[in-house]
Amino acid sequence: ALHNSSSYCFDLAFFCLIYLAPCIHFGSVRSRNSPYMWRLISRRHVPLVHRPSVLVQPLVRFNVSTLRSFSSGAARSTFTQEEIKNRSANSNLVRLVSAYQKYGHLAADIDPLGRTPRVRMAELDPAQYGLDPSSSSSVSLQGILNAGRTSSATVADVIKQLDSMYCNKVGAQISHIEDEAEIKWLAQRLEALPRDGLSKEDRVNTFNLITRSEAFDHFMQKRFTAVKRYGLEGNESMMPALDAIFKSSSAHGTEEVVLGMPHRGRLNLLVGMLNYRARDLLWKVKGNSELPSGILGIGDVLSHIGQSTDLPLGGKKDLHVTLLQNPSHLEAVDPVVLGKTRAKQETHRESHQDRHDGSLCVMLHGDAAMTGQGVVTETLALSRLPGFTTGGTIHLIVNNQIGFTTTPVNGRSTKYSGDVGKLISAPIIHVNSDSPEDVVKVCRLAADYRHQFKKDIIIDLIGYRRHGHNEVDEPAFTQPGMYTNIRAKQTIATVYGKALEAEGVIPAGEKERVAQAEHARLDEEMKHTLSAETYKYPPVDQLQGKWADMRQVPLVPSSPDTGLQAEALKEIGLASVKYPESVDVHQRLQRTHCQARRERLDKGTGLDWATAEALAVGSLLKENFNVRISGQDVGRGTFSQRHYELHSANNEKPYLPFNNMGAAGRLEMVNSNLSEFAVLGFEYGYSLEDPRNLVIWEAQFGDFANGAQIIIDQFLCSGEAKWLRQSGMVMLLPHGYDGAGPEHSSSRIERFLQLCDGPDLSCSSTTLPTHFNNTGLTPSTGNMNPNMYVINPSTPANYYHALRRQMHRNFRKPLVVISPKLILRHPTAVSSLAEMAPGTSFQPVIGDAVADQNPAQITRVVFCSGKIYYDLFEERKKAGEAGSNTALIRLEELSPFPYDLVQKEMHKYTNASRFDWVQEEQHNAGAWFYVEPRINYLLQSSSHKINYIGRPPLAACAIGVGSWHKKEVELLTKSFFKA
Repeated sequence: ALHNSSSYCFDLAFFCLIYLAPCIHFGSVRSRNSPYMWRLISRRHVPLVHRPSVLVQPLVRFNVSTLRSFSSGAARSTFTQEEIKNRSANSNLVRLVSAYQKYGHLAADIDPLGRTPRVRMAELDPAQYGLDPSSSSSVSLQGILNAGRTSSATVADVIKQLDSMYCNKVGAQISHIEDEAEIKWLAQRLEALPRDGLSKEDRVNTFNLITRSEAFDHFMQKRFTAVKRYGLEGNESMMPALDAIFKSSSAHGTEEVVLGMPHRGRLNLLVGMLNYRARDLLWKVKGNSELPSGILGIGDVLSHIGQSTDLPLGGKKDLHVTLLQNPSHLEAVDPVVLGKTRAKQETHRESHQDRHDGSLCVMLHGDAAMTGQGVVTETLALSRLPGFTTGGTIHLIVNNQIGFTTTPVNGRSTKYSGDVGKLISAPIIHVNSDSPEDVVKVCRLAADYRHQFKKDIIIDLIGYRRHGHNEVDEPAFTQPGMYTNIRAKQTIATVYGKALEAEGVIPAGEKERVAQAEHARLDEEMKHTLSAETYKYPPVDQLQGKWADMRQVPLVPSSPDTGLQAEALKEIGLASVKYPESVDVHQRLQRTHCQARRERLDKGTGLDWATAEALAVGSLLKENFNVRISGQDVGRGTFSQRHYELHSANNEKPYLPFNNMGAAGRLEMVNSNLSEFAVLGFEYGYSLEDPRNLVIWEAQFGDFANGAQIIIDQFLCSGEAKWLRQSGMVMLLPHGYDGAGPEHSSSRIERFLQLCDGPDLSCSSTTLPTHFNNTGLTPSTGNMNPNMYVINPSTPANYYHALRRQMHRNFRKPLVVISPKLILRHPTAVSSLAEMAPGTSFQPVIGDAVADQNPAQITRVVFCSGKIYYDLFEERKKAGEAGSNTALIRLEELSPFPYDLVQKEMHKYTNASRFDWVQEEQHNAGAWFYVEPRINYLLQSSSHKINYIGRPPLAACAIGVGSWHKKEVELLTKSFFKA
C-alpha cells in the first residue's frame, strides 16, 4: 500500500499542489471539480485512496505528528489489497462515508430535549461526490462500510444505513484520532451498533435499574423534601451505563474498578448498585453521624460518601468496585482516582500479562465541570505519560445540559463538553439518555475499546436535570423555557417501560410494580432508623485489608528508633552510585557525585542532604517498602543534588542503581509534567492504596505547591478526619530566603500550620469539644490523632530519620517537609553515620550543645527553625562574649507542637529572662503566628513573653531586588545581638 517515506513525501506534495491548492475553502476540501480531481488522484496515486481521512480532513490535519508518521513509515495500511482496490474503484462513496464519520454527529438525535439544532452539513449530500441516490445500481461495500451481511447496496440504501449509524441516537467524533487502526475499529463498531440487539434479560435489567433509580428519587423527595440529594432524575440511564461498563470490563478480566464521581446521582448509585445499605444512608439523611461512637472523625455530607464493595457479575472473580470519597470541589477527585488505580496496577503487576488489565479507572463528570475545571485537562494530560498511565480511563459525562444556572453557551467555548478529550486523541461518543439501550451498547463499546487500545474514551450521556441544581432550588427562575419543556416530558422509565410492554418484553403494569417494591424496601429500611436503639451501625470501613496493621490512635512512640548499623548504611550508600561499565555517566557526575559520595561514606562523616536521603530511601527498599518519588525534575533534583537516575551518554536511558541492588522493594522515579494540582492529587491517590508505599511529591520550589491547594485542603490535611482514610504522603517543599525573589523563596509554612489540628494547649478550655462522638478529646487535652506533621529539619540525619519514621510507625500521616535549598551543600549542614546508628531517631527539638556546657550563664533563649539556624550560629561566633549568654534551640517539628521537649529545653536555663523567636520569613508569614501562643503557654507561669525578630509584614513572600535582599539579610543577622 503506502510503500516508503519517499513515496509518502511525493504523494503528499502532489496532493497539496494539485488538489488542495485550487480546492481549499477556509480549510475545507470542497470544490465543484472535486470528483474529477479525486478520480485523477485515485488513478495516479492509489496509495492515498485507502486513507480517505487524509483527503477530506482540513489542511490543519497535516501537522507535525502526521508528517513525522509519514516520514518514519509508521503509518501502514489497515486495509487488505482487495479492500484497497474496491475503495479505489468507489472512491466517491469512500468520501461520503468518511464525511458521515466526521460530520454525522452534528445531525444526530442526541438531545432528549430537542433544543440543540441538528445540522446536516453539505458534506453529507451525496451529490457533492457525484453520487445519485435514485440510481438502482449497487456498489460493493468491501472495506468501505460495515453493513453486516450486506456486501453491496444502492446509494439510497447506503445513505439510510449511514443515517442510522451516525445520525440517530448516537453521534461519534473519531476523525481527530491520529491512529488509522483505531478509526477503522471504531467505525466498524459504530456501524454495527444499529444491528446489535440486547437480550431480553439485558433489556429487563436495564429497565429495572432505571425504574428503581427513579423510585428512589421519588421516595426521597416524598420523605425528605428539604434535603439536597442531587438526584439522577432526567439521566437515570447512568445506572445501566455503569452496569454495562462493569460487566464488560469484568468479562475482559478486570478485577477492580476505581470510580470517581461528583454529587449528581451519587446516592442513587450507592444504594442502587454499590450495596450501600439504605438504612445507613437514611440514618445519615436524618442528621446523624455515619461514624459510630469511639471513632475519631468529623464525617462528611451525603454527597461525598464513598463505598467499597464486591459485585458478582459473572466473571471469573467478583468485581471489586471502590467509589472514592470526594469534596464539593468539582473534578478534584479525578487525579486521585487515577493515582489509586495506578497503585493497584503496580501492586498486581505480576498477576496480569498486561498490568493495566487488572484494574480500571472510571470517572464520571458533569458537563459544565468537564470544560470549566482545569484539573480535568491536567488529568487528561497524565493519561499517556509513562509514570502515570493506567492503560486508559473510561469517562462518562452525565450531561444535564446546564451547570447550576449556567447554559452551555456561557459555560464553554467548545460545541461539546467532551471536546477537551481531543487533547489526547480520545474518541468522544455522544448518546441520547432517552435511549437506554443505545447507552448500554455504547458503554460496552467503550469498555472494549479501552481493553483493545489501552486509551481513554469519553461517553457523553446527554440527558437533563428534572429539578434544579438541588431539589430545593427553582430552575425556572433562570431557565423557564427549558423547564417548561422538561416538566412536559415523560420520564425515561415511563417511555422505556411502555416500549417494552408494547413488545411483550415485560408485562403490563410492571413499572408500577417495580416502583412499589422499591418503595416498600426503602420503607422497611426506614424502620431501622427510628431511634438509636433500632439503628445498628455497620462495621466501620477503616484500616482493612492491606491496612489491617495500622491504627488510628498512635500506639508507638512518635519517634521510634530508626537507626541502622554503619556498615549497612555504607553498603546502601555505595550501591546508590554503583553502575555497570556500559552506563557512560557524565564525567562531572562521576567526580562530584559518585566519587564524592564514596569518599564521604568511607570517612563516615560530612554526609550531605542528598546522601542522607539516599540512605533513607535505600534502607526502606531493603526492608521491602516501595518508594515512589514524583515531581518536576526529581530524578536529578531541582538543584542537581539527587541523581537517582544516571543517564548514559550512549543512549540517554536512565539507570537506577537502587533497582539493581537486590532490594525487595522497588523505587519508581517519575519526572512529571508541569502540573501541580493533578500530579499531587495523583500521588495522594497512590498513597491511599498500600501503607507499604512511601509516596513523595517534590515541588520544584515550595511555593509551587499553591497550584495544588485544593488537593492539600480537601484531601491531604482532612481526608482522614472526614473519611477515615490514612495517607503517608510526603511533600518536599524547597524553602529558603536566598534572593530568589517573591516566587522561589517561601513554601508558605504558615498555610500548612494553619491546617494542622495538633494539640493546642493555649486554646481556651471553653472551646467546643473537638469531636462530637464520645471520644473525650478536647483542645485542652490535645488531639491525640493529629491530622499531619510539618517539619523543618536542619540536619541531613534528622531528614533521614523523618523519612524512615514515616514508614516505621503503625499509622500513616501526611508529612510536609520544609526542605532546604542553600544548605543542601552547606559545609556545616552535614551529618555522620553515628547520627544514624541504632538507638537514634528523629529529634523534634534540637538543643544547643554549646550552651549546655554552661547553662547557668544563659540569660537569653532563642528559638528558630530551619536554615536560619546556621546564620545565627555564625553570628553568635562572631559576637564572641556578647553571644555567650544566648542558647539557640531548633524546632525541627513544628506540628504537632512538641510541648514537652520545648519545655525541657527551657527548664535547662533557669537564669533566662528573655525568649525570642527568629525567622527569615516576614512577620505575616512563617511559623511565628503558630509558635507564639504555644511558647507563651509554656511561659505562663513566669512574667515572660516570646519576642519576634524577623522581617516586617510584606504583601509578597520576599522582595525581588537583589541588592535590597542583601541589605535585608545583613540588617537581620547583624542586629540579632543588638535586639
